[in-house]
Amino acid sequence: MKPIIPRILTPLLSVLFGFSMAHAANWTAGMKEGNPGLKSMGQLAFGPEGILFVADTKGAAVVAVATGDTKAASGEKPVQVEGINQKIAGLLGSTADNILINDMAVNPISRNVYLAVSRGRGPDAMPVLVRVKSGGELEAVTLDKVKFSRGELPDAPVEGVVGQGNRQSNPRQESITDIAFFQDRVLIAGLSNEEFASTLRAIPFPFQTVANGTSVEIYHGAHGRFETRSPVRTFVPFKIGNEAHLLAAYTCTPLVEFPITDLKPGAKIKGKTIAELGNRNRPLDMIVYQKDGKDFLLLANSSRGIMKISTDNIENAGSITAPVPDGGKKGQPYETIESWKGVDQLDLLDPQHAVVVRRTDTGSMNLESLALP
Repeated sequence: MKPIIPRILTPLLSVLFGFSMAHAANWTAGMKEGNPGLKSMGQLAFGPEGILFVADTKGAAVVAVATGDTKAASGEKPVQVEGINQKIAGLLGSTADNILINDMAVNPISRNVYLAVSRGRGPDAMPVLVRVKSGGELEAVTLDKVKFSRGELPDAPVEGVVGQGNRQSNPRQESITDIAFFQDRVLIAGLSNEEFASTLRAIPFPFQTVANGTSVEIYHGAHGRFETRSPVRTFVPFKIGNEAHLLAAYTCTPLVEFPITDLKPGAKIKGKTIAELGNRNRPLDMIVYQKDGKDFLLLANSSRGIMKISTDNIENAGSITAPVPDGGKKGQPYETIESWKGVDQLDLLDPQHAVVVRRTDTGSMNLESLALP
């Protein structure tokens, strides 16, 4: 296991180099064998022993699947699959325009890449889990006879379209917007049916009873107001000083920190906004990594390129509590990585590389590993 970084422990590095040896849990305790019955497949995250957590937003549940993919990778192997959407379509007997890649996660043990795929579009789309092995071989993962368990969200928003005109939406689709595994808990961001709809959860694993989530409020500098209904889009666990936090990115684009110890069932908490990264923008994916002895966040987003965000002095970051007008930026500094174009999905492959899914100018999508900037 990699030694603990004295100032800031990045839990994703803990995932990469092994989970706490002191934790004596039977990670598959209570799991059933069979088909988990996924109604949808959204966000993915790996836990210990090759266990994959899958967000079933339509079913308002997070599902743990024991993949059995526990053979350690050997050496550094680049990942390169051109036209990954077309190859998935061929694998599933479909066409590229009928395939959506909803999320991606790298198994930190085998370094195989897993993709949450929708075959088809709309409410009748079929969820499929696709695995890309280190040599670039694709296979659909059979879920008919696996060990699994489900954590059902008791306070998920209703299933169905609400609102009028261009404000129509199905809030159930955002019951889970991102997930991660940290120590012995599954961390979940999304919406609930509470008045303060934006919700975070820290669910003990193995799953038993899942309690209501924690309602969260943030100050959004670009909008100049406090907000309680917009969900976190992507987050990473991150240790600041001696306390574990979530660093969470919202649409349009505040970066907010939350102490994980504050995530208690039924509580209402306020996050600390430590950066405004520019408006008219949607965060897509975020990782944390170390380079030259420093920790960085790498944020993929819809319109402002890949952001490499500094964590220097983050423990002393000020709280943004006043408007940041005209698309301005404030707080933790960042640089734009100009060479990373069209990135939709992002995960850590090893300490030196990330894996991305990115769009080309022709509309095709490539899966590839890139050296961390």
